[in-house]
Amino acid sequence: MNPIEIAVLTCSDRCSAGESEDASGKLVSEMIKTIGGRTAAYDIVPDEITAIKEKLLHYCDTLKVNVVITTGGTGFSGRDVTPEATSQAIEKVIPGLPELMRSEGLKKTKKAALSRGICGIRKNTIIINLPGSPKAVKESLEAVLDLIPHSLEMLKGGKH
Repeated sequence: MNPIEIAVLTCSDRCSAGESEDASGKLVSEMIKTIGGRTAAYDIVPDEITAIKEKLLHYCDTLKVNVVITTGGTGFSGRDVTPEATSQAIEKVIPGLPELMRSEGLKKTKKAALSRGICGIRKNTIIINLPGSPKAVKESLEAVLDLIPHSLEMLKGGKH
């Protein structure tokens, strides 16, 4: 079986400026190995709609990765714009994945309800927004990780 090609995009002003280390993006790259995932691309961009959207389009349309996982930019501050950039890139919304991530997160903290992350499809690529903190990344990705292979089969027209 071919590896699942995954692009990891960290959306963070501080990480992109070199003021902070990106632990969350590295954690995503480690966690996806458990489902046969391979990090095909990894980038850090500032919290800017244009920069995020350009990377998403590049990953989906040019690199044609199977999955894009973003981390960061899902909170309430004025600079948190990852869901807005993602909504401009996707063609179909996948409401169940963020619902599941928040539902599982709520078992540990009420703060999970504050994540604005979305998920969707662009062409043959699934895009998943995760929060920025390593703890929230781990909990959110664990909630949906085992669904990714089946989701990709469905996307290819496989059995539902």
